[in-house]
Amino acid sequence: MAVQRGLRHDGPMNDSVISLPDLAATEALAAAVAARVRIGDAILLEGPLGAGKTAFARAFLRVLAGDPGLEVPSPTFTLVQSYETRQGIVHHFDLWRLDGPAGLAELGWDAALADIVLVEWPDRLGALRPEAALTVVLAPGPGEARTAHVSGWERR
Repeated sequence: MAVQRGLRHDGPMNDSVISLPDLAATEALAAAVAARVRIGDAILLEGPLGAGKTAFARAFLRVLAGDPGLEVPSPTFTLVQSYETRQGIVHHFDLWRLDGPAGLAELGWDAALADIVLVEWPDRLGALRPEAALTVVLAPGPGEARTAHVSGWERR
């Protein structure tokens, strides 16, 4: 299945490989995920540097906030940014600079799980990785193209 420019993906997301030819397709996938998210959910974004994790996160947050111009800086240095959205509070974690799960308590990880968490570099979570999370693995392709492997949320 593919997400194409201007189209919303309405099919099941569990264990899907999605071709994303450009940034608009990545944004459409983020919008489809935003349409399904609920309080207590975790979305885990995996992939190498430059794979589109922050672009996905930015689009996801803008859709949930209902604000296409929302300023969404990468939380690489702050490690976590929180946003009030129509769906509830979303905590955007960028764990690139963490060596492992030890520093998560200081970031309010346990409390954040009661809201919505969006995590870049979830490999740093270790045993704290939420079992019921939606995982989006992004792989870069030529130009703006990428591939997304989406798993989790079996009944959504």
